Amino acid sequence: MASLFKKKTVEDVIKEQNKELRGTQRQITRDRAALEKQEKQLEMEIKKMAKSGNKEACKILAKQLVQLRKQKTRTYAVSSKVTSMSTQTKLMHSQMKMAGAMGATTKTMQAVNKKMDPQKTLQTMQNFQKETAKMEMTEEMMVRLAGIDQVKT
Repeated sequence: MASLFKKKTVEDVIKEQNKELRGTQRQITRDRAALEKQEKQLEMEIKKMAKSGNKEACKILAKQLVQLRKQKTRTYAVSSKVTSMSTQTKLMHSQMKMAGAMGATTKTMQAVNKKMDPQKTLQTMQNFQKETAKMEMTEEMMVRLAGIDQVKT
């Protein structure tokens, strides 16, 4: 009962559209197969009428065949448009997901920037460099003293 009043999400709408597009694509394929079957039957009838010498019937059937082939060509055009719509829907969905991810990343970066004080960070880095320099000097002095001790002994 709650699902009746629940507002559809974008993902639900996209799923429904994809389902409808796939169904439409299958129906177009079935229609095309039926047209191909009719085309073969018309070709056989034309051959039959040609053998019997009935030119008028051949002309009428030939016109029907031409119309049938045009209709079959139109199904290919419609099929490509449906495929294009499906691709566009998928592209829009991926762009929406990317925008959501970028929004979340932006919020995270803003929170980090609020927590991080640039002055304190700079001071910490300077203290670290100072202490590193002191340690290097101490280490150098110890190496020199060790070298002098070795020379004396």
